[in-house]
Amino acid sequence: MRTQRQVVDYSLQKRAVLRELLAGRVGAYDVCDASPYLKNAARFHGEPTDQRCPICRSENLTHVHYIYGDELKQSAGQARTLAELPVLAMTLREFQVFVVEVCLGCDWNHLVEQYLLGRDGLAGAAEGGQEQDSMGGAAAQGGRAGRRRREAQR
Repeated sequence: MRTQRQVVDYSLQKRAVLRELLAGRVGAYDVCDASPYLKNAARFHGEPTDQRCPICRSENLTHVHYIYGDELKQSAGQARTLAELPVLAMTLREFQVFVVEVCLGCDWNHLVEQYLLGRDGLAGAAEGGQEQDSMGGAAAQGGRAGRRRREAQR
């Protein structure tokens, strides 16, 4: 997405959890604990992936996108489809997206990544004269400075 910035990837944390599980220091019941709400969100709002579940290896994982932000008001904390995010990104100034992977078979769930979306990302790229790549490369480098400038102007 064009306005995606400040991406945090949790793959190292996921690998650490799986390593703990394989070593026997953590049980499968400790990591396969998806709530009924998360499983329903995965069924109705989730995006199927081609990745197999690292625990049961029988089902493909589903990504659920949760959104949070001041402008969302009552909509904060809701799961949204991936197709809805660009529309919201052009409508709202800034909101945070949390991507959770869920296995509907064994209840494995883990936070995959989080990032910011919104129109403020477009203003930051225009101020710095930088183009953003699809992964928010320029925003990761110059996003904080642009935000500081905008806050100083207020």
